[in-house]
Amino acid sequence: MTYTVDFVTVSTVGLESSPVADALAGLRANEARYFKNKYDHVFTVEPAGEAKAAVDWVHRILKEERDIVISSRPLEATAFQVENIRMAYVFYESGLSVNVMYTVDDAKKRAVGFKLSEGMDVPEELASRFKFARQKSKLAGTIRGSYFVVKNEY
Repeated sequence: MTYTVDFVTVSTVGLESSPVADALAGLRANEARYFKNKYDHVFTVEPAGEAKAAVDWVHRILKEERDIVISSRPLEATAFQVENIRMAYVFYESGLSVNVMYTVDDAKKRAVGFKLSEGMDVPEELASRFKFARQKSKLAGTIRGSYFVVKNEY
C-alpha cells in the first residue's frame, strides 16, 4: 500500500518497528519536503516488499560499486524520476536512509547518499568507509550524512 509522506504532520506509519521511528519519520518527511519544494513532486513510499525493484536496484549499486551489504531490514522504498534524475530511496529499520541520485544524461552526476536518523549509531558496514557530516533539520533533528559517486551504468 502506497503512503504519501506528509511533511506538515509527521507520522511513523510504516516505520513503527524502528527503534528510532520518530527520527526516521522526520528524516523521511525532510526528504518529502525537499522534493515538494524543489520539484513539486509528491513523495510516496511503499512497503519494501512491494517496492522490490527499487530495493534491488539500490542494493545492486551498493554491492557492485563498494561491496556494501546493509544488514538492517528495509522497511520502505520508493523510486521515481524528476526532470532528468532517476531517484530511489530505501528506509531501513535501523534508522538509515539510502538514496541513489542517477542522472539519466550525465554520468558525472550520479551518487549514493547515506543519512542517519538522530539517535542511531553508524552501521558497522559503513563506519570504517565513510565520514559523516552533520546537518540540522526542523523535521529530523540532527541528520548525519555521507555519499559516494557512482562510477558504472545501472
